[in-house]
Amino acid sequence: MAFTSYSELKTTIANYLARSDLTSVIPDFIRLAEERLRRDLRIRQMLVVATANTTAGDSTVGLPTDFLEMRDIHLNTTPITSLAYEAPNAFYASTRATEAGLPKTYTVLASELQFSPIPDAVYTAQMLYYAKPTLLSDSNTSNVFLANCPDALLYASLAEAEPYLMNDARLLWASLYDRAIASISTADQSSEYSGQPMAMSYNVR
Repeated sequence: MAFTSYSELKTTIANYLARSDLTSVIPDFIRLAEERLRRDLRIRQMLVVATANTTAGDSTVGLPTDFLEMRDIHLNTTPITSLAYEAPNAFYASTRATEAGLPKTYTVLASELQFSPIPDAVYTAQMLYYAKPTLLSDSNTSNVFLANCPDALLYASLAEAEPYLMNDARLLWASLYDRAIASISTADQSSEYSGQPMAMSYNVR
């Protein structure tokens, strides 16, 4: 059956497993599946734009609570200042990490962004990042995963059910899940860059 809501997904999982006694645990399978998808999947429907203001003399800004991965970040200056990512070891090795000025680079530490040089004024940072979709529930009946990759969500849920049921079908569902993730990722990349030749660009700093 087609499923477009949380309740229909639960029914579909029960049907696939041919079990009517799993009502209380199927939500757990779905929750685990969503956590797996949060780790494995990056599609444009997960992208969110957010802004945050820096504080003069403070090198850090808190990340959004739903942050998964940065796609792009820049400062809304004139002209716009694009920020380059540096791994923490390279970030701290730079002498600019202790200087004050217009930030040029950033790194991610736990739940914070850290800029270099340290902002010397209030700047507005605009982030394009992959966000964690809100988890499904009786009150949140759909989300990015259910709307855009229901097959991967279903296969992941079924794979999470098998250890609970002590069945040996995990390899089947895992294989179908992996195939779905690969197909979704390829389709997402193709739709984003379709008709546009890819070109390399260089930032000279």
